[in-house]
Amino acid sequence: MTAKKCIIIHGCPSDVEKAMNPEKRTYDKHWIPWTKKQLIANGIETETPLMPSPWQPDYEKFKRTFEKYAIDENTILIGHSCGCAFLVRWLGETKKKIFKLILVAPWKIPDKDDKFRKEFYTYPIDETIKERVKEIVMFTADDEEDDGKESLKIFHKSLDGEIIELKGRGHYTLNDTGTEEFPELIEVVLR
Repeated sequence: MTAKKCIIIHGCPSDVEKAMNPEKRTYDKHWIPWTKKQLIANGIETETPLMPSPWQPDYEKFKRTFEKYAIDENTILIGHSCGCAFLVRWLGETKKKIFKLILVAPWKIPDKDDKFRKEFYTYPIDETIKERVKEIVMFTADDEEDDGKESLKIFHKSLDGEIIELKGRGHYTLNDTGTEEFPELIEVVLR
């Protein structure tokens, strides 16, 4: 059986100025539009919702936006950075069954002085998620930041799953990868 639909949750930008301007903002760009186009071309209905004020991430606000979409056993959920933290928390809270969970450069460590991120990232991971998800894959890079590598360990310890480490991808942003293309992700989604 293959999945019929996919939802990709973007990461959280550090500053509001950059985030507000649709021309300059990047949090919903990087590899996300290219990936959506590839998945649709392969017959997978794909949504890339814009999360509310992601520079000050708020779980309840994300949840209200996210829950406008139907999610079931045929759904693939993909998160980037803070989007991963949201998806894992939501799956733990709702106990939903899904087809695949793919975490790209997962993040779970808040900046010390950021109350929004502290609230967003600080929650216990429900280890029973792995019983309700057919496949869990986490992408990281050899040159990811230390907190990113630590975040990956935190998620992997609770969720298991496959880790794919690619060279020179950093935090999987356009600045780090130099390309919008992410064929390794497409391969994981389609297999």
